[in-house]
Amino acid sequence: MNHQNRKLFKGLRARPRRIPLYTSAEHQQGLRRAGRFNAQLMDFVRQHIRPGIRTADIDKLVHEYTLDHGHRPACLGYKGFPKSVCTSVNEVVCHGIPGDYELKPGDIVNVDLTTIVDGWYGDQSETFLVGEVTESARRLVQAAFDALWVGIRAAQPGNTILDIGSAISQLARERGFSVVREYQGHGIGREFHQEPGVPHFPEVGSSRITLVPGMCFTIEPMLNEGTWETVLDRSDGWTVRTRDGRLSAQFEHTILMTESGPEVLTRTEHGPQEGHRF
Repeated sequence: MNHQNRKLFKGLRARPRRIPLYTSAEHQQGLRRAGRFNAQLMDFVRQHIRPGIRTADIDKLVHEYTLDHGHRPACLGYKGFPKSVCTSVNEVVCHGIPGDYELKPGDIVNVDLTTIVDGWYGDQSETFLVGEVTESARRLVQAAFDALWVGIRAAQPGNTILDIGSAISQLARERGFSVVREYQGHGIGREFHQEPGVPHFPEVGSSRITLVPGMCFTIEPMLNEGTWETVLDRSDGWTVRTRDGRLSAQFEHTILMTESGPEVLTRTEHGPQEGHRF
């Protein structure tokens, strides 16, 4: 797959288009149904994340559970992606392809799920600690989780996309980590990736996009131990790693903007909530 399509998987700098607004009750209920099922799927997957499971086994669980409930895995076949879920282990930033790798104690693994429910998309990810991990890995995962929530809290009606990136960047800097710049959050709804793009750093152009009720988008900061720069594995055209080989962690939720603030559509029942300590 070419470089442009790889970027579009995380919605980076596609040609600007109109930002869809989902203001009708029917549309918002469709978004909520997709988010609820995606969260349910994540809760199902979390029961199986342990040492010894192969990333291909995680993919099989996601694929079968999704089909068994009458829905479709959005990743499968998207721009040629070969699996139903992304599994990104340790230094892999995003788009890791499930395979024969067995998780082992000390690993961290991001599981990125997207589901199509009656034509609507739900999208989220979590980074899991596998067994006992190093203190530095735990600090990184905690920072990525906290960065997600400061970004969500910055997403208030009348604020701009810039406010989200600024809040995330400030937290990462204070914790001693860097924020990936090549990949970003994205609008979502009837399409997997649409406007607005949501950079996780203070990109100047994002100051022009004011947050209004009816917008729906993901916030999904990727934080690195070392440099923010990444490299693409040319052998598969998908796997993105940190340039320096150090760890990366990410969390993601789908957000619907309402009159009263951000509504988290992919909030899980059994997963970490705002304020959780790893």
